[in-house]
Amino acid sequence: MASGLFALLDDVATLMDDVATMTKVAAKKTAGILGDDLAVNAEKSSGFISSRELPVLWAITKGSFLNKVIILPVAFVLSAFLPVAVTVILVIGAFYLAYEGAEKIYEYFFPHPHAKEEVPLKYASKKEILAYEKEKIKSAVLTDFILSVEIVIIALGTVVEESLLTQILVTTAIALLATVGVYGIVALIIRMDEFGLRLIDLNERQDSFSDKVGNLLVQALPYVIKSLAVIGTIALLLVAGGIFTHNLDFMHDFLHSLPALLRDFIVGLLAGAAVLLLVKGVVAAWK
Repeated sequence: MASGLFALLDDVATLMDDVATMTKVAAKKTAGILGDDLAVNAEKSSGFISSRELPVLWAITKGSFLNKVIILPVAFVLSAFLPVAVTVILVIGAFYLAYEGAEKIYEYFFPHPHAKEEVPLKYASKKEILAYEKEKIKSAVLTDFILSVEIVIIALGTVVEESLLTQILVTTAIALLATVGVYGIVALIIRMDEFGLRLIDLNERQDSFSDKVGNLLVQALPYVIKSLAVIGTIALLLVAGGIFTHNLDFMHDFLHSLPALLRDFIVGLLAGAAVLLLVKGVVAAWK
């Protein structure tokens, strides 16, 4: 009986070692998409009044966890019984990401009539602020869902030859690490100014080291947020283009002489522009 227990413990230890090794491999392969995920979600989680930043981010984080709860079992079932469906879902999601990126570029050059009113501080009532937050949270969670699908599929692809238990453990670990890591860093970014103010108030001396660091953080935050808006838009197009070029056979040789990042960006932009024109045309025809 004792020997059987030791054998079981040895099997568990071996499994955990395999899971740890495969998780490292999967983490390396999803590093690029995690960077894009960070940029996109940091941009979407900013722009709220200071007291509402963390509650809104927590709402988005909970939505992200729920996304993973939905995606993971579906991914395991589809991967086992209908793998072609995974590719179809990825491509559909890529069209949405490409559209969102192209729409942001379009809005920059051709602003909507009320585009400048999207700053929460300009809303007159609490009801309008909450409505704004709800809309932003919904958009962020939807984008997170699509990016989460890509993360889960890439992670799953690294362990597709392993046992079902290893697939479940590794992919789930990557999904959880992605959520905690990404939104943890986002929280640090959007609270830069608050941390800077605390450093400034740390002592009463003028021009102290803490004052210099605090002022730097406070002054840098607007530029960081603006940069993330640009990076987030580029990231959407890169992720979308990457999905197209890696999952559609006829796209493998498209612009193959260009660097991969530039090719993915161009493909994403072209796809997004096509969807944007289609949406504008449908809206115009409907009106």
